[in-house]
Amino acid sequence: MLNKFKRALSKASQLFSRTKGASTEEIEDILLSADVGIKYTQEILQRIGEDGGDLVAALKKELVDLLSISIPRIDVEKPIIIMVSGVNGSGKTTTVAKLASLYQQRERVVLACADTYRDAASEQLEIWARRAKVEIVTSQKGQDAAAVVFDTISRAQAKSIDRVLVDTAGRLHTRGDLMGELGKIRKVITKFRPTGPDLNILTIDANLGQNSIQQARVFTEQIGINGLILTKFDGTSKGGAIIPICNELNLPVLYLGIGEGIDDIVEFDPTTFVEALFE
Repeated sequence: MLNKFKRALSKASQLFSRTKGASTEEIEDILLSADVGIKYTQEILQRIGEDGGDLVAALKKELVDLLSISIPRIDVEKPIIIMVSGVNGSGKTTTVAKLASLYQQRERVVLACADTYRDAASEQLEIWARRAKVEIVTSQKGQDAAAVVFDTISRAQAKSIDRVLVDTAGRLHTRGDLMGELGKIRKVITKFRPTGPDLNILTIDANLGQNSIQQARVFTEQIGINGLILTKFDGTSKGGAIIPICNELNLPVLYLGIGEGIDDIVEFDPTTFVEALFE
């Protein structure tokens, strides 16, 4: 995992590797360049200044603390229901495929194609399902997405499948009608799980940095997001933006997408992440 992190964080680590022997002012510049933002940069600098010891060691500790947000506990009867949402182009469908491949190593998984807007969306997810070696419930363009999800969960229950992964259509957070459809899908899930999806995940393109905070806030308010996956992390130098993104919303980062391959996903661990960031 550490090697995967190192490869993914090569651009961001070029910045953080400069912290060795750096002054407080230089560390401030590095944090701002990494898109940590003024608010959290000032908080970090204040805390490491109070520490009075090794600046880099203190900086690592503060970053780990800021990234250590509790992840949702899943203690329910199977199937575990995971809903994945995101704006267009955030890597949502690819992320669903990666999660399916990861989970199927130890569990039975079924995909629900709840993207009934995009041409050939079901066919694309079906290709990924074959690669990941998991089952899928397909859909037709224009079909009721919530009905597809209902059928998939019913199938999972009947066949004792462990996890249901729901791939929703990409949508802008400003489209009230499309956000309403997500609410409908979530409501259908409450027929099986009164609290809604066990994991209600939002995919965020890491290249957007702090610009993604507002979109994440709207999704969270509308459908109760409880975890984040940052995609395309291997292509950004804005690794520090992970701090304001998860802290402003008090949401944990669950995974990082670090490439285009079906295995290019890593479970997020704050300590491992920070250590790799400074390599």
